[in-house]
Amino acid sequence: MRNEMPESSAARIRIFTIDGHELIRAGLCLLLSQQKDFEVVGGASTVPEAIPLVQRAQPDIILLSISRDDGAGVEFLPEILAASEATRVLALADSADEELSRKAVRLGASGVLSKDKPAATLVKAIERIHAGEAWLDRSTTAGLLRELSPRSRGPKQDPEQAKIALLTEREREVIKLIGKGLKNKQIAETLFISGITVHHHLTSIYSKLEVTDRLELLIYAYRNGLAALPC
Repeated sequence: MRNEMPESSAARIRIFTIDGHELIRAGLCLLLSQQKDFEVVGGASTVPEAIPLVQRAQPDIILLSISRDDGAGVEFLPEILAASEATRVLALADSADEELSRKAVRLGASGVLSKDKPAATLVKAIERIHAGEAWLDRSTTAGLLRELSPRSRGPKQDPEQAKIALLTEREREVIKLIGKGLKNKQIAETLFISGITVHHHLTSIYSKLEVTDRLELLIYAYRNGLAALPC
């Protein structure tokens, strides 16, 4: 007797959906289940309802629907992230609500996607976030930069310049490519180096710039001119 298990099951991205509308959750489940590398492991209508389910399922990605009518969903982001430390959240937001989108990122979302985007964009965003990248549109990024930028900065007293000066030329190249949305494998191929070397560069970059993950690095790079804002 053989224990049969799909070869791809271990590599599937495990997804949990949170949306107050059952029909929307069902639609997302149907859409995502059609992707061979995705597996929907659960869903809930609210974050409080989702927390114990997420603790059991430990999904890779949570799709969290956010809107002005359900602002509590955003407020609960730290709690749901604490329920599953390896989980990343992609917030699905109303297209016109930039302030709510920025709030979701500040509270821990790895990306924000407007609900009016096509299904193919949702699939791509999930894949990028699962790979450790961030998914932000230009307006959300610009808004975060405005919030993070100091009101005034002396021309010779910028503490960030001392950190940036520690970067090697190769590390600056890696940051620029991350700003363009490239994954580690693509960066390795572009720079003709190994994936392990890319990982070592990122570890060094995080340490020198005092950032903790790819999302913080992106915001830092955009704010300090180390990478070009996405078009």
